[in-house]
Amino acid sequence: MSLIKSKLIQNITEANPHLFLRDVERIVNTIFNEITQSLAEGKRVELRGFGAFSVQHRKQRTGRNPRTGEAVNVEEKFIPRFKTGKELRLKLNKQEKLSEESQT
Repeated sequence: MSLIKSKLIQNITEANPHLFLRDVERIVNTIFNEITQSLAEGKRVELRGFGAFSVQHRKQRTGRNPRTGEAVNVEEKFIPRFKTGKELRLKLNKQEKLSEESQT
């Protein structure tokens, strides 16, 4: 099961009944837009406990078409990267151990 943006907004609204849906939607969109804009400017975005977003530059290179084996020019590009924070990593590993124990 995945968490999509509309479900995230719904969950936040349900957890905070004093907030209007349109306000929560505006807040979530603003956060995502700020992260996107910062990455587009080549900045690093760190959310303590959750993780850090950064941009990795990949240089132009010659690749191979897997079907034909023909050499193909691959343009330079920028790739978004995400590294988990310590708290998130610990929480994920704790849940992993709990699910392993429940299976045995």
